[in-house]
Amino acid sequence: MPQPGQQPIYFRAFQFMVEIDGIDNARFQEVGGIDATIDMIEYREGGDILGPRKFPGMTKHSNLSLKRGFTDDKQLFNWFEDVMTGRTEKIRKNISIVQLDMAGKETLRWNLFSAFPVKYTAASYNAKGNELSIESLEIAYERIEKA
Repeated sequence: MPQPGQQPIYFRAFQFMVEIDGIDNARFQEVGGIDATIDMIEYREGGDILGPRKFPGMTKHSNLSLKRGFTDDKQLFNWFEDVMTGRTEKIRKNISIVQLDMAGKETLRWNLFSAFPVKYTAASYNAKGNELSIESLEIAYERIEKA
């Protein structure tokens, strides 16, 4: 934590790693969807003509989006396939997105709880290009904490 008058330390977006319970190869080129939104509930009390009172409601999260180069590793697709085929006894996993400093040391982490895949996108193919094939996985999660 910076002292009064000191500049905060800014982190670089490319210095991160992903940890997923039970998945060894969790290397990704892009991560998105770490967010939370709290619904607002409006309530109008009887005779109050100045406007409704506002209260915090349910917290919602976007889906986490993970993208990586397409490989022969099948762990991510197998996890998605477990959900798709109804093998739901071990589908929920905890995920951590770890922010690293320039020396590769952990500075903070986002912990996402009770996560499971909801969409898998295989690589697109194009004979005219030479780009890396990319696969992506969208993951729903129930709760987030910043540690």
